[in-house]
Amino acid sequence: MKRENVLVSEDALARQREFEAKIKEMFTSREAHPVACVDTFGCQQNVADGQKLMGMLADSGFTFTEDPKEADLVILNTCAVREHAEQRVFGNLGILTHTKKENPEQVICLCGCMAQEERVSQRVKESYRHVDLVFGPHALWKFPELLWQVYETRKRVFAVDNEDGTIAEGIPVVREKGVKAWVSIMYGCNNFCSYCIVPYVRGRERSRDPQCVLQEVRELVEAGYKDITLLGQNVNSYGNDLGLDYHFPDLLEDIDKIPGEYLIRFMSSHPKDATNRLFDVMAKCPHVAKQLHLPFQSGNDRVLKEMNRRYTREKYLEEIRYAKSVMPGLVLTSDVIIGFPGETEAEAMDTVSLVEEVGFDALFTFIYSPRPGTRAAAMPDPATRAEKQKWFDKLLEVQNANSAKLHAAYVGKTVRVLVDGESDDENFPLASRTEGNRLVRLKGDKSLIGSFIDVKITDSNTWALYGEPV
Repeated sequence: MKRENVLVSEDALARQREFEAKIKEMFTSREAHPVACVDTFGCQQNVADGQKLMGMLADSGFTFTEDPKEADLVILNTCAVREHAEQRVFGNLGILTHTKKENPEQVICLCGCMAQEERVSQRVKESYRHVDLVFGPHALWKFPELLWQVYETRKRVFAVDNEDGTIAEGIPVVREKGVKAWVSIMYGCNNFCSYCIVPYVRGRERSRDPQCVLQEVRELVEAGYKDITLLGQNVNSYGNDLGLDYHFPDLLEDIDKIPGEYLIRFMSSHPKDATNRLFDVMAKCPHVAKQLHLPFQSGNDRVLKEMNRRYTREKYLEEIRYAKSVMPGLVLTSDVIIGFPGETEAEAMDTVSLVEEVGFDALFTFIYSPRPGTRAAAMPDPATRAEKQKWFDKLLEVQNANSAKLHAAYVGKTVRVLVDGESDDENFPLASRTEGNRLVRLKGDKSLIGSFIDVKITDSNTWALYGEPV
């Protein structure tokens, strides 16, 4: 894939701004005030995409609601990674038949990773005829043009062609209020893990220009955002396509030079590309949070090979040992799949033993979910759901005990946190995060929201810490 074919031209982006103006003028001439509902499923990358959709809609004259019944335009921004998320999306599409019946002029849109799958777009075309617009991640940058086609022709529009993918700089963004922000530094994936659909729906890896990333982070810091997460399917591959001999650790070092009071996080990080230099840079850069999310997926070498992860158990453990050595107190989290096709109980217990050996602060755990179109979906899978559930329950038992133990060790200590919002606990009305991203529920006044403060930890459980400002 040639680099010059990756970047969307200024002329092409200017054309989209013309369509935004047309949509805005159309509603103005009708003396109408259009309202949109953007419902996002899945990962932070989807959240970032949803904020771009809202940015383009705002420039087209829309305001926003969380209630589809109030909306002139409903967008389901979808995830294809888990079967459960897909079922929820189809359930919501079914519910929208009622809102469309009450408001026949309502436009319904399905976008995101699910929409890029041919089987999904075909099912929508045949069985969900109230859906007006379907497009995948590759077409997000030309959303205004696609929406204008729907309004102008009153016909259904499908933009789901398979493409390598592009980078479009300068798309407007409507960010959530508060202290957290997400910055995509690259798109796509070249890894083709056998269980994962992402490379098929998001295309090949392509990195944003470092200066564009730095400028976006600089603007966020100046705007008051204090917890900024860099996003990529594999951030450790950042820069491989730039031809600049400039890679992810270089980007972290340059971001760290931006003045201000803020923390930088990143996800996801692939173990096959994680290096000691990355950990050294994390250790020396004060703005980079001493938190590492490094998905290992399985603790068994045979299963890792079948997953096409391209590292071994020992290679993963070596990385963890080095990262801990240069960052004492490092907070570690990971992703784990239990019940991969062909996995035995003994192999699943290898995963449990790795969890015991590493001592993760928290895990994102999943029972394997087959995704049509991936290699793993065609593999023999003799273990029953009941067997996999038993292995999964053992994993949770071990991890929950470790999380509770690690959290209990915080009690009596004073830690620095960023107060980022309100809590759902009336006795501890504020929510905050440590540098390691551990949730701390606080006593205190709402005026503390948005501030870094010192907190004494007074209590803990498996999932959270509790404290009060010092």
